[in-house]
Amino acid sequence: MSVRVAQFVSIIFHPLLMTTYLVLLLGVLMPSMLLVRQEHMLTFAGFIFGITFVLPTLNIFLFRQYGLISSLKMESRQERVLPFVLISFLYVITACLFIYQVHWSANFTKLMFIVAALGVAATVGTLISKVSVHSLSWWGAIGIMIPLNDAGDHSLLLPTAALILIAGVVMSARLKLNAHTPREVMMGGVAGFAVGLSGMMILF
Repeated sequence: MSVRVAQFVSIIFHPLLMTTYLVLLLGVLMPSMLLVRQEHMLTFAGFIFGITFVLPTLNIFLFRQYGLISSLKMESRQERVLPFVLISFLYVITACLFIYQVHWSANFTKLMFIVAALGVAATVGTLISKVSVHSLSWWGAIGIMIPLNDAGDHSLLLPTAALILIAGVVMSARLKLNAHTPREVMMGGVAGFAVGLSGMMILF
């Protein structure tokens, strides 16, 4: 894998995009999971994209503009703490909003709480080490998907396998860019999978 390909992979599979990809995947293959009508799916996904990607990205740009971080890549562990705290807070608030105000989908609210838990795990992990949030996010998605594969329905089997492949490519890309050590990449993967799987087992 070349450096340019690794950079492309890191961008296209950015952690902040994981929730949007997951919502689109489940909306197409398992709409009963989200309890959102098909005709409303794109609007729903757009809303999720705005909340989980656009707002956090704008805040990161503001942090850069005001000198709170030296680079959008946030290469040092110390620079990651404040943005991650803000993102976790935003995700938790969004999950709570679905409970008390939006009332769109009980299942999605539970899913959003798992996503929020992944954000909190990334923040806590960053306080300890420069854990790979790319790895954490995509293995978190795998942890969410695996319990949805029951014996009677194999529609999510190939997508889950594809996610495992994507997670492997993403981990390789982060190592290629020297963004993380193998230990940091593995820590992210283990933490993400544990949070995603345990969240599904507890909430569903």
